[in-house]
Amino acid sequence: MKVKTLTMTAILIALSAVGAFIKIPSPTGTVALDSLPGYFAALYLSPGIGAVVAALGHLLSAATAGFPLTLPLHLLVALEMAIFAAIFGILGKKNIPFAVIVATILNGVIAPLSFAVLPKFGMAFFYSMVVPLLFASFINIFLAGLVAGAIQRRMGK
Repeated sequence: MKVKTLTMTAILIALSAVGAFIKIPSPTGTVALDSLPGYFAALYLSPGIGAVVAALGHLLSAATAGFPLTLPLHLLVALEMAIFAAIFGILGKKNIPFAVIVATILNGVIAPLSFAVLPKFGMAFFYSMVVPLLFASFINIFLAGLVAGAIQRRMGK
């Protein structure tokens, strides 16, 4: 990895830590602006780097709330975040608006739905988390796409 890419990745992880403290009210207390740098990295650097930054961003946000879902379940969420950021990066190379819609649905609807099948969560968890997650997902993903698109246009990419 080039020094420039490594430095940018470190800065984006640090920005994820800052975003982890900007919370969106939710039952878990882990919904925040932590994934914006990860989604940005997925577009601007690479889907793989974006996946790492997004996963670490979620873990940082969960840590600030005391891992309310337990560490193993937050690791599962971090894996989902990594996958969603990578998908966003791949789709966003061709069509950023479409990528924003897909990633928002994945993170805002599919992620909480994946917990509905777990015995202690069920549909009640889904219903309580879908609105804050949809809102935060859209904000994180839309802003990441906006910034990456603006930088790419400015640099002529």
